[in-house]
Amino acid sequence: MITSPLESLSQLSRTLPTGTPTTDVEDGVDPVTETSGRPVAAAVDDVRKTYYLGEPVHALDGVSLTLPAGSFTAVMGPSGSGKSTLLNLFGCLDTPDEGTVEIGGEVASELSEAERARVRGTRIGFVFQGFDLLPRLTAVENVALPMVFHGRQGSDRHDRARGLLERVGLGDRLDHVPTELSGGQRQRVAIARALANDPAILLADEPTGNLDTETGERIMGLFRDLNGEETTILMVTHERHIADHADRIVHLLDGRIEEVEGLDPNERGGRPRPDPEDRVDGSGGGS
Repeated sequence: MITSPLESLSQLSRTLPTGTPTTDVEDGVDPVTETSGRPVAAAVDDVRKTYYLGEPVHALDGVSLTLPAGSFTAVMGPSGSGKSTLLNLFGCLDTPDEGTVEIGGEVASELSEAERARVRGTRIGFVFQGFDLLPRLTAVENVALPMVFHGRQGSDRHDRARGLLERVGLGDRLDHVPTELSGGQRQRVAIARALANDPAILLADEPTGNLDTETGERIMGLFRDLNGEETTILMVTHERHIADHADRIVHLLDGRIEEVEGLDPNERGGRPRPDPEDRVDGSGGGS
């Protein structure tokens, strides 16, 4: 169904001017749209989304947010603040009532459903709280599944899936079904599956929500390594210590951005940022 090959990040992205004067920002730089000269991986501009559940619910009310290529952004806020809706717009799973969504230089909010499916399949990887693995498929089969829709040959799919599982430390769990894996291992399989088609952007919805603290920190270490390799990450979380792994935290309240909190890029999660040349280790482990 999805057959378009992945384009390079340079083809997907465009560069926006920086330092546009705005109000309530320090030194004339808006932390919501500032890119520090980096290409833009994705952006939403003045998006609004209302759901009608008996009465209107304004999930997003004029939100603008830019994701520079290679950035790591966490989104926090109480239930009903618009976090999931924002993630769905960036993931081309929904369209705004007003405003625009841009992914890699394409105005996704103006695309047809088939075209948005192409964008989802080639440019975006998804990691969910509940893992969403197919229970009867092995780890390697789950990871290979997204590649089926790109027309990859079976041997090529298997080799790439194997390589991705080794990359996330599960080289010794290739033939295990989800029920034979721990929660942390299942989330690692889900991350490997999200990387199957080499996306420029990784979207994560509460990726540690079903994990204990220690396992959650290990998963975040994996996210940090991926980000160190220039994968753009947008993550929704309720947990402050998880959000601290990002470059910045966007705080949502009642469908609006309340604050953008910058974090020290060299001290994320209380530990130094990984060297971009470092790779994820291949150790297995039970987490």
